[in-house]
Amino acid sequence: MHAVYRIIRTALHALRRNVMRSVLTCLGIIIGVAAVIAMMEIGQGSSSAIQSTISKMGANMLMIVPGQAQASGVSFGNGTRVTLTPGDCKAIIDECPAVKEAAPNVWSRLQIVYGNKNWDPNQMYGTTPAYLDIANWQLAAGQNFSDHDVQEANLVCLIGQTLARELFDGDDPVGKELRVKNVDMKVVGVLAAKGASMTGSDQDDVIMAPWTAIKYRLSNTMLGNVNQSAVAAADSLTAINTLNGLYPSASLSLYPTPSAIQAADAPQAVRFPNVDRIYVSARSAEEIPAAIRQITSVLRERHRLRAVEDDDFEIRDMTEFTKALSSTTTLMTNLLLCVALISLVVGGVGIMNIMLVSVTERTREIGLRMAVGARARDILRQFLVEAILLCMLGGAAGIIFGRGSSLLVKAFLHWPTEMSIPAIIAAVFVSATVGVLFGYYPAWKASRLDPIEALRFE
Repeated sequence: MHAVYRIIRTALHALRRNVMRSVLTCLGIIIGVAAVIAMMEIGQGSSSAIQSTISKMGANMLMIVPGQAQASGVSFGNGTRVTLTPGDCKAIIDECPAVKEAAPNVWSRLQIVYGNKNWDPNQMYGTTPAYLDIANWQLAAGQNFSDHDVQEANLVCLIGQTLARELFDGDDPVGKELRVKNVDMKVVGVLAAKGASMTGSDQDDVIMAPWTAIKYRLSNTMLGNVNQSAVAAADSLTAINTLNGLYPSASLSLYPTPSAIQAADAPQAVRFPNVDRIYVSARSAEEIPAAIRQITSVLRERHRLRAVEDDDFEIRDMTEFTKALSSTTTLMTNLLLCVALISLVVGGVGIMNIMLVSVTERTREIGLRMAVGARARDILRQFLVEAILLCMLGGAAGIIFGRGSSLLVKAFLHWPTEMSIPAIIAAVFVSATVGVLFGYYPAWKASRLDPIEALRFE
């Protein structure tokens, strides 16, 4: 231990002989390490910002749709079976740890009337208040409907910016009432603008309401490829419009009560309230595979599917969003790391250059040390320790400058940055490695000097 202390003390004494040259020698390492720290922190902050942005677009969202129905060997495609229920949604929330929130969804397509204007929105969602959190959709005005509204099938709704523009002409829609199939629905909130989706459809051309109101008071059928308003208009000539379908009793009978004879002798399949889809948000993008496994297990158990049977549902995730996120962050990190490593290599070359100059200047000193008994490995170790000390001191200063640079960038340019402990640890390790790699050759050259020739050197 004493020998190590003596070697370090001698190395520091040698570096203090020419302080300016030592500082300039460290400058390359300082710049390289500072570049690594600053760029890694900026890159990590940018990656987090990109991840947050893509998450807002639905990267953590999963969509569960019913399976496909078949008749006479003809498949009607996914979503045509009646398999998903609100109970499935509740079970997913309660039994899947990787799931943050879930919301059932009922689709419809009905004409909206306000005053002397009408509009046929692209999307009419029946859902729960949790859907806005899952879709990361904010409100521009008003408030969201409540779980109580869902339980009571209250006729309240949220509208998108397109409906607000087309029907209200700049007036405040909150508190106004729309007519849907001769039923009044009160507007309680206006959704913030989202613009076009990645497929080009208008996301703001939407109306949202409690799924119970959509299903039981407006439309009791699944949305197919038809406009339900048009179908209702065509059927109005032959069908009698009664209030029974529009205003059911306050207590919704979701499960018909079988008679005693039916229950004892001939049990029948129970009709259940189905939903068109279930939207789920995972706790993070990394937990999406775990969420898919947990949801699959819960739904198969609830649907009583045997091991040999296929799933009667399909889980869709936003794979393209996830791929875009991973490829973007990986490319950015690798690019910044390559630039920073180039700076470190340049700094290492500067260390080697100065150490070779130092060996030339101290040739007589090396010869004198060998003459009084120093061995080649002692000379090698001495110059190697000097190179490592230069790099370590430069690395420490580089960490300070790099951290300070990232804070300045965040304060003045308002770029997102995040402190990276792994980058700091890697900078220390790289500094020592650079000292060993680029200091070894000058140290080896010094240890190979002939003592007699070294003493004659002028």
